Amino acid sequence: MGAILLTVAYDGQDFRGFAPQKEGRTVHGVLTEAVRSLDPNVSLLRGASRTDAGVHARGQVVSFDPSRAIPCKGWVLGVNSALPPDLAVRHAREVEPGFDPRAFGRGKRYRYVVMLDRVRDPLVDRRAWRIEPPFDEARARSEAASVLGTHDFRGFRTSADERVDTVRTLSRVELVSTPDPRLLEIVVEGTAFLHNMVRILVGAIVDVARGRLAPGACARALVSGARTDLGITAPANGLMLDEVFLDLSQQAGATWP
Repeated sequence: MGAILLTVAYDGQDFRGFAPQKEGRTVHGVLTEAVRSLDPNVSLLRGASRTDAGVHARGQVVSFDPSRAIPCKGWVLGVNSALPPDLAVRHAREVEPGFDPRAFGRGKRYRYVVMLDRVRDPLVDRRAWRIEPPFDEARARSEAASVLGTHDFRGFRTSADERVDTVRTLSRVELVSTPDPRLLEIVVEGTAFLHNMVRILVGAIVDVARGRLAPGACARALVSGARTDLGITAPANGLMLDEVFLDLSQQAGATWP
């Protein structure tokens, strides 16, 4: 019997992140309970990304090894029936036994939503960072372009991230307009990310655009490696894990939907 790979979406507002913790409500904990309502023998869920508290997801992926032969449709509908409104399984796929999405990952795409508005909007606030104009979009686009490619991003991480290898490759950092003229998406794609790297990058782009940092802040931080060359860390509520890119070329199992 193979493993099951789920694509899950969640509103992160009321979660303390994805990863299991001793205290607090986590995506991993709630999802594990729902999976075990169908198969109590499932021992471990393997996630692709440890999203922080308040961060949302549209394309988080999680795998596990079942002991029951349930078809993909059954996993989607059955697990969803045991989940709360802020978490849902969107897709299921049969993969090889022991499949770990981290071992097959080829990169990730994040979307960060900025709302340019002088007053708050309760229908948007949970999923966007509200910025009061003025906002120089041309400066923001130039700042975003300055970090494309392979660089040492040691200045774009929290002090708790102690990894020695801090070289990362960003293939896309782009400002994207939306049908709502108040909303602007900052789309970031890369092979891998440091802790809070996207939120720190977005914070710098926004601070340059609103005149709180001099243009070229990101380029200076790439040279100096100093977190102090950058702006604030953008709040979690505007960030969404949009997609995890997996190499599934050798996975020939069934899918649903």
